[in-house]
Amino acid sequence: MLSFFDTWLPFIYLYAGGGFFFLIGIILIRKTKAIDMRLKRDRFWWKVLIFGFFYFVAIHAVVILAALYF
Repeated sequence: MLSFFDTWLPFIYLYAGGGFFFLIGIILIRKTKAIDMRLKRDRFWWKVLIFGFFYFVAIHAVVILAALYF
């Protein structure tokens, strides 16, 4: 069986480090008024961005679990 350092540490590094830069991008989008939350189209894409990040985190975690236990 693979160790924590071979499986979950890269996962944490990828999504904690990448999540940090993603969060900075999200903050910049809001502060520079690049998005207008009054527009339905902009609200939709905002939700797509947030959902998409967590979707890929979940899919990656499921694939790692499947590789470890099946």
